[in-house]
Amino acid sequence: MFSLDRWDVAYTNLIKFSVCFIILCVLIGLFLAILLDQKIRVEGALRAMYLYPMALSFIVTGTVWKWILNPEFGVERIVQNLGFESFTFDWLVNPEMSIYTVVIAGIWQSSGFVMALFLAGLRGIDNQIIHAASIDGASLPTIYWRIIIPGLRPVFFSVLIILLHIAIKSFDLIIALNNAGPGYSSDVPATFMYTYSFSRGQIAIGSASATIMLMVIIAIVVPYLYSELRSEKHA
Repeated sequence: MFSLDRWDVAYTNLIKFSVCFIILCVLIGLFLAILLDQKIRVEGALRAMYLYPMALSFIVTGTVWKWILNPEFGVERIVQNLGFESFTFDWLVNPEMSIYTVVIAGIWQSSGFVMALFLAGLRGIDNQIIHAASIDGASLPTIYWRIIIPGLRPVFFSVLIILLHIAIKSFDLIIALNNAGPGYSSDVPATFMYTYSFSRGQIAIGSASATIMLMVIIAIVVPYLYSELRSEKHA
């Protein structure tokens, strides 16, 4: 398996997807949570709007973004019809950029869930500490940077575990969006395993890739469970 070029593409894409997906989801989710934490008037409507994508399956998300990113009638054609005829956005059919279309669709679906986790963490921080810091003259950005965000470390850890889990098992989103193409340019270990196990009938290679995925998930989940159980024991 490790001698196959397709496996090299698969795990390289997984690294690219995981890094971009996790970092951008965390940044966008944290920004939205801070925005909603300001007690704005339309908080309920905005929270529902941000969380709505999580109600959709990855199949629906992939299909919708396949239409949006299609160069023939999606974003590229719309912008060109507005008069910007030189504009191009062909990531969906560009082998070098196709994996980043998966990143876009994944962020759209998952950042609202991350926002909900951060918002719950923000609402759990003691307001007296924040009030005391403001009395001492600390500005709002300083309060967030020095007090609130460091207090969200457990939330950051949980978000990281959840997003890593989503990234590793990504399959239906990629299949619906571009079927791991063009060619196998957006292949990841999950689609690699399915292709070799069920489409090509090479069960040994498919099983090997599934075992590698299981080992990675165990390496992520076990430390998380150990940390949680240890914290509960000390509490």
